[in-house]
Amino acid sequence: MQQLQFTLTREFILLCDLLKATGVADSGGMGKAMVADGLVKVDGQVELRKTCKIRADQIVELGDVRIHVLPIEA
Repeated sequence: MQQLQFTLTREFILLCDLLKATGVADSGGMGKAMVADGLVKVDGQVELRKTCKIRADQIVELGDVRIHVLPIEA
């Protein structure tokens, strides 16, 4: 499993934007399609909301990719 880390620059990031920012999706539209198809899990649960707010310490999974979201750096 590929492990990625993403450090927030604000309070949250939208799920589709996170997939694009980490390179898991080539575009925001592709990220939205992945979510709509039920391919993305947030904290172990399938997430169907494309604009779900992802906050620090959440885990996002898509296939063999796992993204750990880190808090804003001080």
